[in-house]
Amino acid sequence: MLLLAYGDETISRTRVFEWFKRFKEGRTTVESDKREGRPSTSRNEEMVQKIRTAIRDNRRLTTMELSNEFQISFGSVQTILTTDLDMRRVAAKFVPKLFSDEQKENRKQIATDLLEYSESDEFFLKSIITGDET
Repeated sequence: MLLLAYGDETISRTRVFEWFKRFKEGRTTVESDKREGRPSTSRNEEMVQKIRTAIRDNRRLTTMELSNEFQISFGSVQTILTTDLDMRRVAAKFVPKLFSDEQKENRKQIATDLLEYSESDEFFLKSIITGDET
């Protein structure tokens, strides 16, 4: 029946029996089981912190440069940047998807300073130059 429905895209008969057995035992997901293996030596908290510091110092570093600098694999650097640091590449810079606590606090301080300055100087907002495309 599967061959008729899906043709060449059909999974093997063995795999069907294996999944049937797993679901019959109460499994509710098709995700693979965790596999035992050698623990990662390059993706630890110390390495994540080193890469975070390097990126904050210079956002134009490439994944290969970070890999060579810290002597870890290219893939490990990519995983640290995208998964652990939640960053992505935008115009040759690594940019966090969300602001860090430090950046939020800095932004809040700047906004507070500008608000206080605008309240103390009535001409402050009039001195701001804005423009449009016309």
